[in-house]
Amino acid sequence: MPRLLMIGLDGFEISLAERWMADGALPNLAALRDRSARYRLIHGPAKYTGLAWEHVSCAATPEALNRHSAVRFDPSTYHVDQTPTSAEPVFARMNAKTVLFDVPYCDLAQAKNAQGLVSWGAHDPGVPPYCRPDGLFEELNARFGPYPATEFIYAMCWQSRARTERAAAALTEAARVRAAAAEWLLKERLPDWEFAVVTVSEPHSVIEPMWHGVDPAHPLHAMPSAKAAGAGVRAVYEETDRLIGRLVKAFPDAAVIAFAMHGMGANGADVPSMALLPELLYRRQFSEPFMATLPWRKAMNRRTPLLAEDQDWYVAMRNRVPDPRSHAIGRKTRAALGRDAAVERAEIDWQPAARYRPFWPQMEAFAVPSFYDGRIRLNVSGRERFGSISPNQAPFVVDALKTFLFETVDPATGEPAVADIAEPPTRIEERGASESDLYVYWKGLPLALHHPETGTVGPIPYRRTGGHSGPYGFFYGADLDLPVGDHGETSSFNVMPTALRALGERVDDLGVSGEPLRVRAKTGAIERAFA
Repeated sequence: MPRLLMIGLDGFEISLAERWMADGALPNLAALRDRSARYRLIHGPAKYTGLAWEHVSCAATPEALNRHSAVRFDPSTYHVDQTPTSAEPVFARMNAKTVLFDVPYCDLAQAKNAQGLVSWGAHDPGVPPYCRPDGLFEELNARFGPYPATEFIYAMCWQSRARTERAAAALTEAARVRAAAAEWLLKERLPDWEFAVVTVSEPHSVIEPMWHGVDPAHPLHAMPSAKAAGAGVRAVYEETDRLIGRLVKAFPDAAVIAFAMHGMGANGADVPSMALLPELLYRRQFSEPFMATLPWRKAMNRRTPLLAEDQDWYVAMRNRVPDPRSHAIGRKTRAALGRDAAVERAEIDWQPAARYRPFWPQMEAFAVPSFYDGRIRLNVSGRERFGSISPNQAPFVVDALKTFLFETVDPATGEPAVADIAEPPTRIEERGASESDLYVYWKGLPLALHHPETGTVGPIPYRRTGGHSGPYGFFYGADLDLPVGDHGETSSFNVMPTALRALGERVDDLGVSGEPLRVRAKTGAIERAFA
């Protein structure tokens, strides 16, 4: 059995890589591509959970994990928070000697058969820092220093060219250090492995604040920061390419899988899901605004406000959506939730959506915090503590909400702002803490929403310019029992079963989602299994 080196490229957009491979800028990825079985990966609605790495670490779908978001809603208190993973990783059930480097949402403490470390420089690590053997973090820091780009993992910097340049330089250096650290870990410190998983987070951290630099169609492509952003994304991709080349060269005996669970693109979700939808539903319920209408200091045009170079999106939104601990709001909800609950500060209160929480007990439907699609909970009797809608009434409320939302337009384009609305298949009274009752998918990049009954909400400046909107992830598998070449589309949930099969693991006994990609003996054709 050959060793298997798995390189996970977090937040990596393959169309950008293909563009730069054609220019000769990513020679190592191109060389791996040319000797690999290649697939376009479809993550489907699961990518909107924000838990792609939990799906990798646990080799499981959201349904199998019963977890549909990192945001958890408590129907007894109307509290929301963001929770790390508690699921057992698939590595805990494997026989292969495994070393992990910075794999997000992997509870290494539960995987006693595996070694390595997590939460070093990951984008959204999903777990607290942990290492096995003890002292590994201290050894890593002694050799390579602390992670070089901690300040810029979540940098929102499109409003400042200088800050964009600093973030790009730090993340490029972080990818370089990651390559050296990963090689040291796998070659010198823990060389006795059969399966190694290395996650590269810098593509994620660079593309979210800098997408406008690589997308000529983005409204902020004309910003002074765009040139630096475009150069920064490319620099991180080039350093990631060097990482791939370095690891492939260091372990010539290993089969290689490089993959990204889904693609990236323009961010059309932050503003409508985090700020506009909560206010729209508030106005629908109470027939008055809650969000303060304050002028923006800068604007590209009257429908595209901008943050000033020294302005912070979170602070700006705090000025417009008051803190739920304020005395005025507390008075309105103290009788319903009680004094403690009315002033409790949610863990995710930086999102404007969370600051509408004191009103949720009085509302028919409300928007819970979300990072991607808009998410709406109904106040269902028997499920929510102060539910006012019976399960039998819920379908009628859902229909009314859908009609209302589909009537909402983007004032900048005059087009409908909602592309689609989905409902989970489970019974409404059985939906859990991480589920919502409606999932709203936005059309375009709305910075404002208008409805004839509620008026116009916004406009609000962009938060991130990049998001999880790319149509495809990718899979390159070299030296596997799969023929070299392009083989179309497959489910992202087939990546881990394919790796496990390559390692000789008994996939059917591991309780994983998806199926390994297989070769039909007679035709040589690929079976593409969808989870």
